[in-house]
Amino acid sequence: MPLPKLEVADIFRASGAAYRAANRGHISLGQLKVMSAIERCRTAALGGHAARCEDCGHEHIAYNSCRNRHCPKCQAGAAKSWLAAREAELLPVRYFHLVFTLPKPVADIARQNKREIYNLLMRASADTVIRIAADPKHLGAQAGITSVLHTWGSAMTHHPHVHMIVPGGGLSADRAKWIACRRNFFLSVRVLSRLYRRLVLDGLARLHSAGKLHFFGDHAGLADRAAFDAFLQPLRRIDWVVYAKEPFAGPRAVLAYLSRYTHRVAVSNSRLIRMDSRSVTFRVKDYRVNGPGRHTTMTLKTGEFIRRFLIHVLPKGQHRIRHYGFFGNGNRAANIARIRELLGAETSDQGHAHDGTADDADALARVLALPCPCCGGHLIIIETIPQGRQPRAPPGTARAAA
Repeated sequence: MPLPKLEVADIFRASGAAYRAANRGHISLGQLKVMSAIERCRTAALGGHAARCEDCGHEHIAYNSCRNRHCPKCQAGAAKSWLAAREAELLPVRYFHLVFTLPKPVADIARQNKREIYNLLMRASADTVIRIAADPKHLGAQAGITSVLHTWGSAMTHHPHVHMIVPGGGLSADRAKWIACRRNFFLSVRVLSRLYRRLVLDGLARLHSAGKLHFFGDHAGLADRAAFDAFLQPLRRIDWVVYAKEPFAGPRAVLAYLSRYTHRVAVSNSRLIRMDSRSVTFRVKDYRVNGPGRHTTMTLKTGEFIRRFLIHVLPKGQHRIRHYGFFGNGNRAANIARIRELLGAETSDQGHAHDGTADDADALARVLALPCPCCGGHLIIIETIPQGRQPRAPPGTARAAA
């Protein structure tokens, strides 16, 4: 019988209490909540449902998810729901993938100022694309952007960057036409990089002047304005990394990409290999290497593994996925409909196909989202299990726990 797959939750349950005790006073409330949510996810602590298959009669117990956005188990389901909505918004054009990163000195102070600098990173990168795209010397149109914030590298080190998906063209200012970019070229990376650098550095200076940046440890001296200006000066002379990948091979490839990136967390359960009383081993990818040596493994002490995972807990209310330009939430539907009309594409009617009644809603509420593990049929809820209470009949040959 194969061994059960290792999960981040297993590591937290085995070593989380010891880590909290050893680092008391150095773990934020948000990080403590994430640890607790992951430890309790899909266990009796959160309650659940007992269900019976309509087709084969198999009984199944499914415990509730924590729904925390940092939980590796919960994000797969969240990604599916999000992707269904994005599929209805796909345009029949080429899409481009851009990546905006922060230089290491800025990334270092971002760890102490997550909300302010992550917001600046997302705004500055989006403003860069929107401004350059609107310039008649480049595209002369309003671009549409979906941005995803990632804060980690493969080894869970702190590496804040934005993945950006952009349709290859834009809407003219008078909304009268769609202006397509060149086949394999969206915007100049060199031009994007210089404007992006200026917007971030100007934004950092404004945040410092407004007293919104805080510095600790080795960076405490940066609280002085003259020291902070001197800190920024070398960054004005280096090239900032803006990476443009080859355009996607059609809109469907965009969805395949988004399904991997939008709801990703610092480390997925599928990358975990083993753990023992002292360490955790997981798969990593070295992006500096091409060929067979790119995929390797890393072993960290358990405390260091947990520490690295927790540095990627986002501030409360921080949005990781954002839309800009003609994808902006206020006018997204109208803009997409207009662009489809200009491109001669059919308007999607997803989300309007089912005109359900109250009886339909009641019936759907009784159907568990999971298929029957025996035959794939519908699981109908027959019992609600309160939080912290075991089901009346323990899982057995006829009743299995999720």
